[in-house]
Amino acid sequence: MALRQGKGGLTGRQKAAIVLVALGSELSAKIFSHLEDEQIEELTMEIATMGKIPTSTRDAVLQEFYHSALAREYMAFGGIDYAKNVLEKALGAQKAMEIISKLTVSLKATPFEFVRQATPEQLLSFLEGEHPQTIALVIAHLEPAKAAVLLSALPQELQTEVALRMAIMEGTNPSVVRDVERELERRMSSAGNQETTSAGGIKSLVDILNNVDRATEKAILERLEEESPAIAEEVSKMLFVFEDIILLDDRAVQLVLRDIDQKDLALALKVASDDVKEKMFKNMSERAATMLREDIEFMGPVRLRNVEEAQQRIVATIRRLEEAGEIVVSRGQGDEIVV
Repeated sequence: MALRQGKGGLTGRQKAAIVLVALGSELSAKIFSHLEDEQIEELTMEIATMGKIPTSTRDAVLQEFYHSALAREYMAFGGIDYAKNVLEKALGAQKAMEIISKLTVSLKATPFEFVRQATPEQLLSFLEGEHPQTIALVIAHLEPAKAAVLLSALPQELQTEVALRMAIMEGTNPSVVRDVERELERRMSSAGNQETTSAGGIKSLVDILNNVDRATEKAILERLEEESPAIAEEVSKMLFVFEDIILLDDRAVQLVLRDIDQKDLALALKVASDDVKEKMFKNMSERAATMLREDIEFMGPVRLRNVEEAQQRIVATIRRLEEAGEIVVSRGQGDEIVV
């Protein structure tokens, strides 16, 4: 079976999959270690369904990848004009402009892309002493998992301030974003050329809180309640926590049970309410429920942190299933949906 192409040619994901196949499993594995789980799943599926790749197609994609990588390096070193001049000498004006145009569009589509490449530890060191509004702006443009790590690591008094500013940040003036980006680029000796953005808000904050540890989540919500009860209430309505499992219907619970590690389940239920335990037990076979009860009973003392981490992993599975449309997570009154 040959590689299928759409009317517009290969998609970006297909090209990425071709590059990974051409690089081989060892190098591809190293690349995967820098990607998000969702990206890995998408690329893995693309590779699995790719079929036979014509040699001419592979060579063309690799050449495009090589030239794009060179262009990014030139742009990081001397800016767009420098990259354009170098590429024109090597590839001609038309090809150089084509590559630069694609990269420019890509960069504009992802504000603060250069910040995304830094580790949470690097960002924490870099943002130390920055104004809470600046920190909120940067965190709002990170993927939730990395943003959660960064938010958790901030001093407690700063966590609330940043969370509150994120919650009320519906949009940001493009000129302000550009000014912040220029300063960050200068100080991090990195590259980026983005235009405009709209990030933050309640949904953005909820996504991050669903990825932080339970202690951080609880502390932030308590301080939000003190600072802005209205925002705290809105965030709480959208936030899914482990105890909310009792709100899932039986079919959803059964799908969750199918996808989670049984060791995590036993650990998570160690200090769970009777209602949550019963919800799980009733959706298992009698034999499985009996074994789970025995596992919990004979587990012995466990660290609360380990229990909370197991609960967070189960919550992450529930959110993944909900985002995939396999289950519906209801909360509050009526037919409200937790997003």
